[in-house]
Amino acid sequence: MKLTPEEIDRYKRHLVLHEVGGQGQQKLKESKVLVVGAGGLGSPLLMYLAAAGVGTIGIIDDDHVSLDNLQRQVIHDTDQVGALKTESAAEAISRLNPHVKVQPHAERLTAQNALEVISSYDIVADGSDNFATRYLTNDACYFARRPLVFAALGPFDGYLTTFRAFEPGEDGKPFPSYRCIFPEAPPPGTVANCSEVGILGAIAGVMGTLQAVEVLKELIGVGESMAGRLLIYDARACRFENVNVSWDPGNPLSGEAPTITDLSIHANAQPSEVCDA
Repeated sequence: MKLTPEEIDRYKRHLVLHEVGGQGQQKLKESKVLVVGAGGLGSPLLMYLAAAGVGTIGIIDDDHVSLDNLQRQVIHDTDQVGALKTESAAEAISRLNPHVKVQPHAERLTAQNALEVISSYDIVADGSDNFATRYLTNDACYFARRPLVFAALGPFDGYLTTFRAFEPGEDGKPFPSYRCIFPEAPPPGTVANCSEVGILGAIAGVMGTLQAVEVLKELIGVGESMAGRLLIYDARACRFENVNVSWDPGNPLSGEAPTITDLSIHANAQPSEVCDA
């Protein structure tokens, strides 16, 4: 799977980067990334992963393109309204970079398919819009031992981190998981979704692009991982804040006495939209 002359020309701005170079670009070409959700976060994330030359990109989403989502879901266009998001996104990626293989999964991630799907990829990026999918993705990545780059949106804010809960940090303790930061989902109806409160569309672009950067860093092995840190973006003040997060020994997934040992806890989970990312 050597780089072709056309790929060398396409990626030459990467190839001259000392931190990437030919070896790093080759890693990207051989990599497989699963993106959960082809919405606001998934749109810039997918485009930049494709532009960077990630060899295989999986997209899992069972939703259709909607007109009222186009102010932030920029991988789709007006002519695609009503189409499956996976198909619309795959077409956009093909136009951008024909060297990338797209594997569309026009289905919802469930307890029944999560391990099989996730295990087929090297890393997962979660741009989902509900707590049920976020917890499921986190738990499945833990059991499959796959890094998870997570992002979430609010009306004027965003959040980003990387989960490698199956590995120890420098202190010998495991890295935190999503359950270390959010032990359990809030009760249904207590968090308004963005169809009720709205969202500034460009914020999805900021966070999805940052998510793409972290995925590429993890694949190439460059820079400092976001594992153990949570980035908080306040768009009103144009302020970024880093918060250290730690492993919770009492968490039910990766704690000292885990009670979640498989994905059966998710078998009957019902998605409750937080923000249609």
